[in-house]
Amino acid sequence: MTTYDAGDVTLRKVREHVWEIPQEGDMGAPARVLASEALLDQISDDRTLQQLKNATRLPGVEKHAICMPDGHQGYGFPVGGVAGIDAENGCISPGSVGFDINCGVRMVRTNLTYEDIAGHERELVNELFDGVPSGLGGGGVVETDVETVEAVLDRGLDWAREAGYATAEDLAHCEDEGQREEADSDAVSKKAKDRGKNQLGSLGSGNHFLEVQRVTDVFREAVAEAYGLAENGIVVLIHCGSRGLGHQVCTDYVRRVEEAYPELVDDLPDKDLAYAPAGSDLAEEYYRAMGAAINFAWVNRQLITHRTREAFEEVFDSDSEDLGMALLYDVAHNIAKKEVHTVDGEDEELYVHRKGATRAFPAGRPEVPRAYRDVGQPVIIPGSMGAGSYVLRGGESSLGQTFGSTAHGAGRTMSRTQAKQDFWGEDIRDELEGQKVFVKAQSGATIAEEAPGVYKDVDEVVMVSEALGIGDTVARTFPVCNIKG
Repeated sequence: MTTYDAGDVTLRKVREHVWEIPQEGDMGAPARVLASEALLDQISDDRTLQQLKNATRLPGVEKHAICMPDGHQGYGFPVGGVAGIDAENGCISPGSVGFDINCGVRMVRTNLTYEDIAGHERELVNELFDGVPSGLGGGGVVETDVETVEAVLDRGLDWAREAGYATAEDLAHCEDEGQREEADSDAVSKKAKDRGKNQLGSLGSGNHFLEVQRVTDVFREAVAEAYGLAENGIVVLIHCGSRGLGHQVCTDYVRRVEEAYPELVDDLPDKDLAYAPAGSDLAEEYYRAMGAAINFAWVNRQLITHRTREAFEEVFDSDSEDLGMALLYDVAHNIAKKEVHTVDGEDEELYVHRKGATRAFPAGRPEVPRAYRDVGQPVIIPGSMGAGSYVLRGGESSLGQTFGSTAHGAGRTMSRTQAKQDFWGEDIRDELEGQKVFVKAQSGATIAEEAPGVYKDVDEVVMVSEALGIGDTVARTFPVCNIKG
């Protein structure tokens, strides 16, 4: 097959797993989809391809806009989308980052084995559910005032370390050491701060979760050893973002862009792609506000980590340090960052927009934590409650193909509304418990919305990443306990 007909969009096969929408009309660059034919069948089921094509209309898109193998329809910019945009003559687009700024994942390793956990699963899932706030609305590990929220926005994990919720090692193993230098709480509205002050340290709802997992397979022994992973070991995966604060930041700046540049927005095929021109005061202010929301999300995940450590201490009657509960890595997957990449043989500073995509830098890149610089950045790709997740490392080909990016998960194939019609939460929970996967959520509807059947095949997604050399498989994990909002 050399072409793929997806109705209004026809893709040309560039090579195995690489499909291109040629540049035409108002497109500022070609678009590429990284997928197997099976995944492309699912990706083409909704508006993902049209949204990807629309994204090339953003000024300053370099090389091509990209859709990862887990891509699906989003708001304006597709989930699983990546665009490297000229930071001097291009733009930054709040909607192309997304409403859940720095939605991301972190993995905490332990020195426990699956045999140590066996028999404690129900006690552990209950302890975690009681200790980690979840669901819609308020409630967090720390319910505080606006002044404290501002300190979190400005300082990120440095605040958490000083407050006793994080260790120096936690900071060393987080992307950017858990603090964006340009973050500015003054660029964040009072409404956003008010939404955040009662949600600091909470999972939220939707696809956010905390999951205890066992390592079932190791594919690259030396890299796994560097990451502290071994077969049958127990790890904890935390997936959440900046809650209502990040949502409000995005909402605020999309509206401000629409008001400041109505003629630019009117020229776009989708107003959710609204952007501020690079170098404008509004672009710089959004970048500072986004950095603050990024810091908030890192602290949010850190506070959940703190409660997770306490839950393990209670269940296993040991100090979390004695249990080896150290942060492996924390990485964002809704973000736009100024990064230097090679374009047409020249180094160029870009706003790299990753919306539902994970940074995947190879060995040697200075942004990779010192502990992993010789082997490559850890990449964490969650699957569903009934499937495995993966730890990868940044692949050698990622910088040239994807601005140093890969997938961020399995990717949905079904809306939440449809999922609740097709699945019954209690049935899903019972089926999973039959597989020794213990799930607890605020409601059966939440479990139905996140049923394994609503997601793409994570094995297929990771296979494409491995085949293209943008993310190399290191280890596979499987759920033991899962809590959701």
